[in-house]
Amino acid sequence: MKKHFKLVARVSSSTPQAIEPVLKSLVTKGSVKREQNEFVVNADLEGDNAKELNRTFLSTLRRVEKRTRLRAEWTSDDGTTKRYFDYVLKKTTVVKPSAT
Repeated sequence: MKKHFKLVARVSSSTPQAIEPVLKSLVTKGSVKREQNEFVVNADLEGDNAKELNRTFLSTLRRVEKRTRLRAEWTSDDGTTKRYFDYVLKKTTVVKPSAT
């Protein structure tokens, strides 16, 4: 079952002009903004889980430029946020609903 994820990421590369068109084709719902030698990505994506989306996203970019780096934060609809540096999960945060 596909889940909805909000992606906030910074993508950097030794040749940003090479990855820019690929990055823009990956982000169909959202924005890609260039800030000097990196890109700031805000996007809505659907997939099975954050790990698989992150792997697919980075692998696609690295096919164009091997020295591409990805710092990504994937937030699912249930409030779970997973932070990745390249392929490595660095932190998981779960937002618990407040009891009122």
